[in-house]
Amino acid sequence: MGTTARATREGGPVTDPVPPYARVPVLSAAAALAVVLLATANRYGFHRDELYFRMLDPAWGYVDQPPLIPLLANAMTELVADEPWAVRLPAIVAVVASTLVAAALTRELGGGALAQGLCAWTFAFASFPLVAGHVLVTTSTDLLAWMVASWFAIRALLRDDARWWLAVGVAVGLATYGRLLIPWWVLGLVVGLAVVGPRRVLRSGWFWAGGAVAAVVGMPNLVYQVVNDFPQLEMGAALAENNADEVRVMMWPFLFILFPAIWVVGSVSLWRRPEWRVLRAFVVAFVVVLVLTYVGGAQFYYPAGLLAVLFAAGWVPAAAWLARSSVAVRVAIGAALTVYAAVSVAVSLPVIPVSALTSTPVPDMNTTVVDQIGWPTYVRQVADVWETVPSDERERAAIFTSNYGEAGAIDRYGPALGLPTPYSGQNALHEQARPPSDTETVVVVGGQFAQARMLFEGCEVVGRLANGTDVDNEEEGLPIGVCRGPLHPWPELWDELQHFD
Repeated sequence: MGTTARATREGGPVTDPVPPYARVPVLSAAAALAVVLLATANRYGFHRDELYFRMLDPAWGYVDQPPLIPLLANAMTELVADEPWAVRLPAIVAVVASTLVAAALTRELGGGALAQGLCAWTFAFASFPLVAGHVLVTTSTDLLAWMVASWFAIRALLRDDARWWLAVGVAVGLATYGRLLIPWWVLGLVVGLAVVGPRRVLRSGWFWAGGAVAAVVGMPNLVYQVVNDFPQLEMGAALAENNADEVRVMMWPFLFILFPAIWVVGSVSLWRRPEWRVLRAFVVAFVVVLVLTYVGGAQFYYPAGLLAVLFAAGWVPAAAWLARSSVAVRVAIGAALTVYAAVSVAVSLPVIPVSALTSTPVPDMNTTVVDQIGWPTYVRQVADVWETVPSDERERAAIFTSNYGEAGAIDRYGPALGLPTPYSGQNALHEQARPPSDTETVVVVGGQFAQARMLFEGCEVVGRLANGTDVDNEEEGLPIGVCRGPLHPWPELWDELQHFD
């Protein structure tokens, strides 16, 4: 059994025992999550982002993200299988690990077996971890990174052991390889320490040494951004332009959907409990990230990493209260959490038959679901249009897609149908390749067909994308056309077709 230095009301540390790790309830929750994610991993199909990641050539970085997730997608495709379940294995591992860290956070804060078990089970079957574990996206590893960094920082503060800031630095540096959002966590915590303390941390050499470690570990990502004129800022602006109005409305109700509202208890307790006084900075950090999310308007789920920390903290007082409550109260709370978990599974995972999806609110609640449906069908329809191009004309023909999902789908399913490697002007695919300079005919897929009309001598719509399931996603009903006679040289055309979103 370890010990933790906890602050008294006067700020001096006292040493309390850390409760034993509740192996059975915590490990069983993690195992149950792994089984559920593995069992559903191959239903529906690839998500559009996964199709994009597996198509990207390995690189030190991309205009829209760091290198880790595409590297993992490529590795799983090459070494395991070119199937959704294989590409999703890293996401499953990351979220199962996050469940273990959530319980470790609760333990670090003094939670016993009941608190740790409740935290692990409710975390494992909360909406956000289920989505992050089902689809390999940058969120999958970022959730784990924020939680690990927070766990180490809490150890540094509660145990009054500044050496843990070096571990925080390693976690922050590694996080930059998956997503460049961790600086928000850093900024939030620094603001929190400056505003509510303990301010002595900001004078600690260990704290700044941890910052130096983070900078060294994450240096390749910083170098990439500097050399390429900070493309992440341009990408963030593009996301905000497309999403800001919706994000600023959705982020508030989704705080109570991503995780059960136990995080509210955690926020209040971190602020009010004398023994947690040194952790008040986490509440301020959460507010800072909320403000940045609202102002930035890129994605509504950006606060989820700190939300998970508040959630883990909330189970310490919540479990103590439940232990003192009547049987009726325990049954009611248990029933409510069970209903939440069941709804989370239904909304977050592909458990509803595709034929029944349109009769449920799931497509409106979770767009990752509809983005997994129809890709092989769409590619067959593109192949049908490609066949209408005379064989002698195909020697100087190409396929252009309006977004990376379409490109990734053709890259995955097209070779079996005789389709060439597609091109797209979206995000990193614009830099990866463009049609040869002598290309005269282009099969254009998706929403940029209207733009293509202005860039070629003639264009005609030959077909439209239809998945045949009545599921309305981003592709449904979009045109497939053939354009001939580019009006400008391809380098110039390619700049016109570039877009970030």
